[in-house]
Amino acid sequence: MPTTAAQAKASTGAVVKTMLQLATPSTRQMQVISWGYSIDTPQAAAGIVELLQTDVAATVTAHVASGLLSLDPNAPPSLLTLGTAATGYTASGEGVPTATRVLDAYLHDSGGTGASPANTYSYQFMPDERPVVAVSKFLRVRATMGTSTGMLCWVVWDE
Repeated sequence: MPTTAAQAKASTGAVVKTMLQLATPSTRQMQVISWGYSIDTPQAAAGIVELLQTDVAATVTAHVASGLLSLDPNAPPSLLTLGTAATGYTASGEGVPTATRVLDAYLHDSGGTGASPANTYSYQFMPDERPVVAVSKFLRVRATMGTSTGMLCWVVWDE
């Protein structure tokens, strides 16, 4: 969360990279309400950004508890698991997932034949379609871009 400095974007790279990862504890699942991201510029080559559940963690820069804010200011603190193999951002290693579930994906198609090459994407799931991330699993926002670009991404969830 931003304090005295503005939010910082992270570089996607030109290969698959987990930009944000949320880890459910062994005692609680989570329900995804919405998610989205912004990138610096439309891509010159096709790229894809995925929201998915995996069974294996990426190695990430660990989030701190104060960075996980509830929609309800009176709610108790999040129980998401923190750490470099748990909740964090900007992966340095992807791990080797053996079970993956795609919850949403957006294609950046520079050729004009597919999805719009817009700089932003956001999606709010309808109440009856909100995906549930099981206990001891990982929710990832993962980007594969044609060229490296700066990205801000976010997820709204309910525990």
